[in-house]
Amino acid sequence: LRKLAERLGVNANQLSWVLNKKLGSNYNGFINRLRLEAFKENAVKQENSHLTIEGLAYESGFNSKTVFNTFFKKQMGMTPNGYLKSLR
Repeated sequence: LRKLAERLGVNANQLSWVLNKKLGSNYNGFINRLRLEAFKENAVKQENSHLTIEGLAYESGFNSKTVFNTFFKKQMGMTPNGYLKSLR
């Protein structure tokens, strides 16, 4: 949060307030949503077809399989495996 606030030229408290009020999310939720979008983009790329779901999650910035699975299911309403099957 501090690094992002620094790069944006705002106070960390201001950035936190904006994320909470305007996006309805804390910093971790905001970052995990970006990671989730990266996962979805990476999952459809042919060059990533050799990666497992866990590998795709790590490539997308998630550092924990549990955090990824929990966040994914909460946001998407299905498991990562179910999501990938729905793409086929």
